[in-house]
Amino acid sequence: MPNRIVWTVNRLRLMDVSEVVYRLQQAWQTRTEAFGLGLAGTPSLVSSSLGRAWLEPLPRTFEVQRYRDYADGILAGQFDVFSMHGMPLGFPPRWNRDPNTGIEAPLVMGKRLDYRNQALVGDIKSLWEPSRHLQLTSLAQAYHLTGEARYAEGIRTLLESWFKQCPYPFGPHWASSLELAIRLANWSFTWHLIGGQHSALFSSEEGMRFKESWLNSIYRHCHFIAGHLSRHSSANNHLFGELSGLYIAALTWPCWKESDKWQAMAANELEQEAQRQNYSDGVNREQAIYYQHQVADMMLHCWLVGRANGTGLSPAFAVMLERLLEFIAAMMDYAGNVPSIGDADDGLFVKWSLQAEWSPYRSLLATGAALFDRPDFKRKAGQFDDKSRWLLGDTAAERYEWIENVSRPASRSSFPEGGYFVLGDGFDTSEEIKLVADAGPLGYLSLAAHGHADALAFTLSVGGNPFLIDPGTYAYHTREIWRSYFRGTAAHNTVRVDGVDQSEPGGNFMWLRKAQGLCEAWETNKEMDRFIGSHNGYRRLRDPVLHRREIEFDKAQREIRIRDTLICHGMHHVEFHWHFGANCKVETTADGVIATCGNAKVELGMPDTKKPPQLVIGQENPPLGWMSRRLGEKLPCPTLVWREKIQGTVSRITVIRVSFDPDATIHAKDRLAQPVNMQ
Repeated sequence: MPNRIVWTVNRLRLMDVSEVVYRLQQAWQTRTEAFGLGLAGTPSLVSSSLGRAWLEPLPRTFEVQRYRDYADGILAGQFDVFSMHGMPLGFPPRWNRDPNTGIEAPLVMGKRLDYRNQALVGDIKSLWEPSRHLQLTSLAQAYHLTGEARYAEGIRTLLESWFKQCPYPFGPHWASSLELAIRLANWSFTWHLIGGQHSALFSSEEGMRFKESWLNSIYRHCHFIAGHLSRHSSANNHLFGELSGLYIAALTWPCWKESDKWQAMAANELEQEAQRQNYSDGVNREQAIYYQHQVADMMLHCWLVGRANGTGLSPAFAVMLERLLEFIAAMMDYAGNVPSIGDADDGLFVKWSLQAEWSPYRSLLATGAALFDRPDFKRKAGQFDDKSRWLLGDTAAERYEWIENVSRPASRSSFPEGGYFVLGDGFDTSEEIKLVADAGPLGYLSLAAHGHADALAFTLSVGGNPFLIDPGTYAYHTREIWRSYFRGTAAHNTVRVDGVDQSEPGGNFMWLRKAQGLCEAWETNKEMDRFIGSHNGYRRLRDPVLHRREIEFDKAQREIRIRDTLICHGMHHVEFHWHFGANCKVETTADGVIATCGNAKVELGMPDTKKPPQLVIGQENPPLGWMSRRLGEKLPCPTLVWREKIQGTVSRITVIRVSFDPDATIHAKDRLAQPVNMQ
């Protein structure tokens, strides 16, 4: 209870007056709904005309057995829940039970359920995940490709059990509008894949009753989302997802008197949020690359569904989508790795591809290459993956092959609004050196919910091998110690002062006082790249500290020099952290380490420090020396730490020398095609 009080106080601190008024109105609405006022009733269909599929004809050129095998696993009660594959949840599962803890959430009114209470609901993320119904789309894919009725019957079994176990508006699956919206999107694609309103699933009298139940639930989902949109400090990717689900649903099932209103409202706000939530340079304001992928993916789905139904979104919307993809391309290294900057929950809007070692980032670029005729996207993406084929069709796969692989200018190296800068040489070759420096804001809106305390941190990839990494996320609502570690300053390649984070946390998804990064100088030419940035996060200390970092890369010498200056008057304890990828072999030297991976070697040293560094791997208490490639999984990684006590302003130099072994035959691009959330 005290933690709940602290959370509430901190949450109120981040609200302005208008948001407080809005939250009070929402609380009153929830209270009246508890008495049955304002709830969705049984809708009356005003039109029998339904929307068109996102694509016609739907594609069929796939490895059918792969989809059959996966669907058979679902029918056997095996479900994927983030990093836990093939969990035996039963068929149908107990939808209100957390797969991790076994705790069954109560069927109280969803909007009054305290889903942050672990004792009450368990791990809410893992409880919600199966009810996003990504598995329905997988069953529908198998049905579309094989015509076997058991897959369509499996969809009906799952939905009927869900309707029974999760009655409107009770329980955890009626608590978050985003969860309803993602469920609606999957229902839409499932609907079309099984044949739409003329599906054989609806041909019998029993099938017609099932269809009516499904449509009733769709209506209630839309009504709920429209009445409970995320606003004010919560209007981040959650709002974008809610609008996306409502938009797709209103176009798929435009059969109620409210449908046109829902579609128009969602389209209008999607247009606004596409510009509001993303900088004009293509960086998503959440400062979290996986959420950049999420928003881009939702934009893509909405754009395709709108285009197919003659109510397409604007050219400006498509331009912003292309810019988001340009940023992803710029972050991607030679082997397809993307730095794990900010939060990542590994969630998917729709699960289209079952390919082994599938990458959501490369997939977006493959789709973008075909949509925008971008050879540079194609070069980064490689193959035209299954998801791109499902979304764009078999003919698009043929067009993709004809996109000329002509040379284009290298990916952009500076994103000044978002605060990211790329230093390096040999881009898109086996001798690529790629450093991504961060001088951006902490996150979006007053919560900055998905940002990490990583100001002036950077990542380094050499030849497609992740050397200096961002360790990732690992935990969300549970494992609070680990949640704090992975988003804290000590888990990033930057400087921590006096044992505290650059920004002050107020809860798992809120920051109170926020470090503001600033790029003071940036230049690039054939000989060198140079970045200077600073942040004010430690100005809040009793003796204020300003951290300034200068990074200079000498391309001929393949040498990176980092000068960290801490401007202050008093005494402070400082720590320099350097996190290496788990695949790196790291050996200590007199003043640093030598790290090797694949055909590349990195020598890192701080020659002017007085104390030797400490190499930490997998320390539990306090946590240090860990990385996480996906939610719920962590593994040890070598982490180098220099600690010292300073008095007044000091500067420290770090030198990184890069080299390649010409005799090595293993190259990163041959080994690493899989990085879903790799560093």
